[in-house]
Amino acid sequence: MSPDAGRVLAAARALGLVTNDQQVSSLLKFLAELGRWNATYNLTALRDPQAMFTHHLVDCMAAVPPVLRWVGRRSGLKVLDVGSGGGLPGIVWAILIPELDITCVDAVGKKAAFVRQVAGELGLRVTARHARVETLGAPRFDLITSRAFSSLQDLTLLTRSSLATGGAWVALKGKAPDTEIAALGAETRVFHVEPLTVPDLDAERCLVWMEARPDSAETGHPPG
Repeated sequence: MSPDAGRVLAAARALGLVTNDQQVSSLLKFLAELGRWNATYNLTALRDPQAMFTHHLVDCMAAVPPVLRWVGRRSGLKVLDVGSGGGLPGIVWAILIPELDITCVDAVGKKAAFVRQVAGELGLRVTARHARVETLGAPRFDLITSRAFSSLQDLTLLTRSSLATGGAWVALKGKAPDTEIAALGAETRVFHVEPLTVPDLDAERCLVWMEARPDSAETGHPPG
């Protein structure tokens, strides 16, 4: 086993995730491709491989257990990753939760091209869209997520028409964004702010789970 594979397995164990050899290999290949493309196309602000491992890969892995709880026994759920950039968290989630049907959308063509390329190489159920999220048409999505996309208010306003009945938003944030939560309109309800512990990352992280209020759409379900 390579040292890098050992680090992935250690992070997975710390998060309570069960991974197989193929998933570990795919995560490392994704990170390597992200670093290679990043040298030319500036997909992320981070350049140091060790920082990318912790701040990107493991950070996205930390959200997988809560998402798995939300998914439960359901299959074929559609997920939209808004402002996906280099496929974070969409590619990581597609590797670790292969039953999801994930669409990654970004307004920057080179970022969408990277996601399309790496998803094809790894055989993932990922669709890459080069578009502004507010211009997306069908289908609607059961779960809409973002990691580096503006405010909670912008996320929910721009994607409300893309949210399926009974669906939910989940935003990956640092410190609990109390100001952003307070700024949400009455049509959106925050039903859970979930603290995350990211192995080897000394920073506050959380997930903000939201749903549309009944007068605008049927509500989602909190993670178990």
